[in-house]
Amino acid sequence: MDKVVSLQAAIDHVKQGDTLMIGGFGGFGFPANLVWEVARRNIGELTVIAEDFGCGWRPYEMNSSPLLIKKLVKKAIISYCGGQQMISDQVFAGELELEMVPQGTLAERIRAGGAGIGGFYTPTGVGTVVAEGKETRVINGKEYLFELPLRANVSLIKCWKADRMGNAVFKYTGINFNPSMAMAGDVVILEAEEVVEPGEISPEAVQLPGVFVDYVVKSPEVVI
Repeated sequence: MDKVVSLQAAIDHVKQGDTLMIGGFGGFGFPANLVWEVARRNIGELTVIAEDFGCGWRPYEMNSSPLLIKKLVKKAIISYCGGQQMISDQVFAGELELEMVPQGTLAERIRAGGAGIGGFYTPTGVGTVVAEGKETRVINGKEYLFELPLRANVSLIKCWKADRMGNAVFKYTGINFNPSMAMAGDVVILEAEEVVEPGEISPEAVQLPGVFVDYVVKSPEVVI
């Protein structure tokens, strides 16, 4: 199945009020063209699940900054603000709900969502504000928090290379969150720097099977 579509056709699947998972790790492996098309269309009232929201001290719009600038995000579930002053400003103005999640817990909540697991117990956050309102349980004399899985209406992810069937290969830290987010999204849109024909990627090299991908967008460069 050829899953390659245009950027515009892919983002037609993102709707007002959706929950989005956005891949990337510290700016690497981030689907910039997909996110900026969402911002260009002013698709708002979004819940965004991401590792971080970019580096706010950069002299250019990085990561999800365009969504923040246009105030398209109503809730963010992240593990790192990235120095984004806009987040603080919007939180204190009552314009943005922010849920900070320890990074390992965030990764496991996403993995649980993709695996169909109803939740898990973790000691991370016990005795802190992270524990507020959560079920706790003592296991073998140690206290744990119960964390719920995360899923998304649409997952926007980025890879280095993919074939037309969506089989993907990542580079460096781009593999940290992208594959698990693909498994936890109802619709998965993959931005690829390079698209090749089926069979050109060795089966042993595939890091995300195409069965988890609905649409592939070829974006060799970031177009602002």
